[in-house]
Amino acid sequence: MALQTIRQETRHSAGPALGHLQNLRRRDFVAGAALIDGGWIASEQRDVVVDPATGEEIAEVGRCSAADMNLAISAAERSFPAWRELLPARRGIILRAWASLMLEHSEELAILVTSEQGKPLAEARHEIAYGAGFLEWFAAEGERAYGETIPSHKLGTLLQVRMQPIGVAAAITPWNFPVAMITRKAGAALAAGCPIIVKPAPETPLSALAVARLAEEAGVPPGVFQVLVGNPIELSAPLLRDTRIRALSFTGSTEVGRLLLEAAGKTVKKVSLELGGHAPFIIFDDVELDKAVNGAMAAKFATSGQDCLAANRIYVQRGIYNAFVESFAAAIAQLRVGHGLDPATNIGPMTKLSVANKCRAQIEDAVARGARMISAKQDESPGPNFVVPTLLTEVTDEMLIAREETFGPVAAVLPFDSEEEVVARANANEMALAGYVYTDSLRRALRLSEKIECGMIGMNTASFTGPPIPFGGLKQSGLGREGSRHGLAEYMELKYVCFGDLAA
Repeated sequence: MALQTIRQETRHSAGPALGHLQNLRRRDFVAGAALIDGGWIASEQRDVVVDPATGEEIAEVGRCSAADMNLAISAAERSFPAWRELLPARRGIILRAWASLMLEHSEELAILVTSEQGKPLAEARHEIAYGAGFLEWFAAEGERAYGETIPSHKLGTLLQVRMQPIGVAAAITPWNFPVAMITRKAGAALAAGCPIIVKPAPETPLSALAVARLAEEAGVPPGVFQVLVGNPIELSAPLLRDTRIRALSFTGSTEVGRLLLEAAGKTVKKVSLELGGHAPFIIFDDVELDKAVNGAMAAKFATSGQDCLAANRIYVQRGIYNAFVESFAAAIAQLRVGHGLDPATNIGPMTKLSVANKCRAQIEDAVARGARMISAKQDESPGPNFVVPTLLTEVTDEMLIAREETFGPVAAVLPFDSEEEVVARANANEMALAGYVYTDSLRRALRLSEKIECGMIGMNTASFTGPPIPFGGLKQSGLGREGSRHGLAEYMELKYVCFGDLAA
């Protein structure tokens, strides 16, 4: 197939009617009130939630204030002693009940996610199961918050290290995974014995509030899990300055993460950050071509490319470069663009217009600098928030798309010659969240697993996340880890105790 403009499927139905959420079995999922201290608080100030595919209003939510956040912090502080004293097994029972309710209402939650975030419904369903999995995992992991006994260096003493809950925690969550990023943080905090206050992204409040209703029904006590929606700056300020907030978890851009880290330092909070990514996807010429193409498709176009793990720089060894580009282009051409509630859709809208515009700017910059664009015409997209899946070939390291994170369905392919060359190019970036390597050489795989500077590496696979793994990055892609036993530790502190005068 010649390298030419490929016309993709961009057929787009009119989408669901404005009132499609009216059909939800749980109408209280879109009531639009905030959960503060066990009560559902309706504010006179309202924010509109829109369908990013159509721009139509789908719901309204109450806008919380800084005063509301102060009330939530006080409620969390009051709830802390009883929650930390609850046996870990009992906390686990509540978390499992919460997970079960999420799975029971998975279809309704998925519809909410697709309606406000835009991702295809099949992916939204997967997110609900994925999110429930964190609650189930931490329900068990909370019973394994082991301390240790240290062989003493002093006569007549016993030395212990204990793991204790840090206190009230706060989570600021993103719009690309509006359910799973809440449960990954809240599951760990609650299992550790910490109350947590969640401030979801303003673009995706409905799914967060729905999950909060299920937490309440599962038996999470008042004040232990609270969700407030509203202006990010106004609601974040009390969380950052209040000394009662002892841990802060944030998933989002590196730029915002830097600001939060600086502000949280004034009260010396424990901060965990999952920030931007710019994942290298390295394909050597000894690998089976179809395997590499399928992996690149999965790593690039999941969540319509709006994923911090997305393959941003696809390095292909020159020996198979042309063959890969041809097969990759053919696979991209099969993707269908449309509303996420259409079962045929593979690529939904960008959740925010600014994200779509950034994708378009990167395409324009790359083409102006000599890259070759293989895609449908961008003006055939169904609306302003849509970006037609695009392949850019002959990309160089100087282009914006090779230097900055791409949060959309634009794939940049860069040729390389040697292992040493591609390792240096892959590591020449401050974003170091995830990376991918495809090779049939075990020795090379072992070498690169050490040399590639990323917090996570998928070796011959595009799928490696889940509750048991320590999710997080190196360099400016973040601090700390989520998931696994290391995620539990983000909400706990070590206490050392020396028992003296034990000699007979």
